[in-house]
Amino acid sequence: MADPVGLGARAAAQRLATPHNLNLTTDVEAALHTRETTNRPDQYLDPISIGALIVSIASLTWTVYNDLRRHTPAPDRDVINRHVRIRLDQAETPQPALSAADRDRYIDITVEETLNAAQDPASGQN
Repeated sequence: MADPVGLGARAAAQRLATPHNLNLTTDVEAALHTRETTNRPDQYLDPISIGALIVSIASLTWTVYNDLRRHTPAPDRDVINRHVRIRLDQAETPQPALSAADRDRYIDITVEETLNAAQDPASGQN
């Protein structure tokens, strides 16, 4: 069974990687590895790292998606996106210094890719 958090985080990292940030996919892999080896996988990991931020957003997206599915079988992406933004804003964990536009882009792409992975029949998570 595939992991939508890992699939979403990896896909987001590939889309967000730039010539100035070629290590992003490696950072995401490191954050995913840390997530898999800790006892508390929903905890925010190394918030200074953009890779860890992507994994945190993907994990939060998956949590919000599952929470909302208890009330509606197909939660709207915009609703999930708003919930993720609110929870990230409420988090007391420091986040990487990003412009508001970059932060929004990272959230939008990571939420989109995580939901795509969650809805992919091959992931077995529907």
